[in-house]
Amino acid sequence: MTFSIVAYDLKDEAWGVAVASKFPAVGAVVPWAQADAGAIATQAFANVSYGIQGLEWLRQGMNAETVLSRLTNSDSGRETRQVGIVDRSGRAATFTGKECMTWAGGLSGAGYAIQGNLLAGPDVIYSMESAFLRTDGDLPTRLYAALMAGDRAGGDRRGRQSAAILIVKAQAGYGGYTDRMLDYRVDDDPDPVVKLGELIYLHRLYFGKSPEHERIPLAGAPLFELQKVMARLGYLQSPPSGLYDKATREAFRAFTGNENFEERCDPDAGWIDAPVYDYLLRKFGK
Repeated sequence: MTFSIVAYDLKDEAWGVAVASKFPAVGAVVPWAQADAGAIATQAFANVSYGIQGLEWLRQGMNAETVLSRLTNSDSGRETRQVGIVDRSGRAATFTGKECMTWAGGLSGAGYAIQGNLLAGPDVIYSMESAFLRTDGDLPTRLYAALMAGDRAGGDRRGRQSAAILIVKAQAGYGGYTDRMLDYRVDDDPDPVVKLGELIYLHRLYFGKSPEHERIPLAGAPLFELQKVMARLGYLQSPPSGLYDKATREAFRAFTGNENFEERCDPDAGWIDAPVYDYLLRKFGK
């Protein structure tokens, strides 16, 4: 009772899954992905071993169609299953069992597979495909666009409850220690796809990086606005002056540290990334 897209970004060498459902914590069941192997969505009456075993076969170099056949042929409950697979080279396959709840179906193309069951209708998956193909940007952007398009086309005909996105790329996880480039779940929310988009925005805000020409120097009017915020929040004990003195620098260091933006500013060099500056003023300014 779910709709999903699995996809591969050839240029970025990233694989991912985006999914939504009228079911709690869909992200704990459906999405599976491993860098340099591929991505799998297992749903309907999901057999989670499809994710475990399927990734192992993909890692060994089997293509998506072969893995799909091996998974379903050995499963006596296959007619109740639905699965989408993209392999390490971007070849894709999708399967919908004959006993999946109407409307159910899927489609695939170069680098992506889309599938859903108990949907409002076939427009859900066609809208997802159209959004994925016409959207520019990186894999998170395109997967989220597809998921939102499916949701707004009717999605799960029972309603909304949870959504998730999982994207993997070699050494793209926190600190470079894992392949989990993006891994967010909304487990129970009245509009989970929208909430998921907010989490993706925050991920980019915390872990992104602006080019040098977008950095804002801590001087003049921008500094004065930050000083007002820091004074109101208790970080700065003196009135805003527009001067980047020692007290302001240490207040700024504490403020941005508490907000987890150490990677997007430099108190000693006196600059802050523009998106973070805008976010802090929206969140704390009055």
